[in-house]
Amino acid sequence: MYAMVAPPDNAPPDNDVLWARSLHYSHGGSPRTKSGAGSPALVEVSVGVRQGEILALTGPRGAGKTTLLRCLSGQLRPQQGEVWFNSVPVHTMGALIRERLRRDRFGWIGHEPQLLPELKVWENAALPLLLAGASHRSARKAACEWLDRLDIAGFARKRPGALTRAECQRVALARALVNEPAVIFADEPAAPLHRTERDLLLRTLTTAARSHDITVLLATHDEATAAVADRRVALLDGRLAGAAAAAAPVTDTTEDQAACSLSA
Repeated sequence: MYAMVAPPDNAPPDNDVLWARSLHYSHGGSPRTKSGAGSPALVEVSVGVRQGEILALTGPRGAGKTTLLRCLSGQLRPQQGEVWFNSVPVHTMGALIRERLRRDRFGWIGHEPQLLPELKVWENAALPLLLAGASHRSARKAACEWLDRLDIAGFARKRPGALTRAECQRVALARALVNEPAVIFADEPAAPLHRTERDLLLRTLTTAARSHDITVLLATHDEATAAVADRRVALLDGRLAGAAAAAAPVTDTTEDQAACSLSA
């Protein structure tokens, strides 16, 4: 159970499974200030995601996409702002409760597979279920079903070292899907893959999301990857793209025009 407190009047809309308001985060900054002493990664970012929606977070490298995913998934606590999951405040949870939430309700896949080399492929895929206390038999069955959907069931008893990078990434996707989470956070999951492998990975992810009503937050700078989403939110310099443009310094066009006239 994660409903630690009753939601206040300003809780997120009921149809938003994940909702954040006015997030501020600075790398190396103080948790008591909006900007901190470090480099700002998120500035006044608000976003809502509906149940079963696939949302692409787009923008160039360094725009704040990964930091936003980590705040929304409870890996990072924002220095200012709120994060809600199913109308429960994630930003007020302690570290252990957030860890349990990530294990039980969230899935994560990044651009690096991060598999445990000492475990077999099926054990890596089944890890969320095993950590939650599922029996080896049921965890293995669920993991092998996802490995089969990703065309790598034949590697179930091998170690990750025997697989290619693309095959390891498919194992990471199986791990993210194995407990049928409410939300999957995908941080550039197809970035290291060639087109054919990328298409297979994204097709499996989106098909699973549609069939199991899983919400997906997909961070990417790649147009082809973003195209699978229902909706896009663009980030630039840690802000929503429109807000970043509004915050940019305005050039004195009158002075520029005068300079141009003089030079002419």
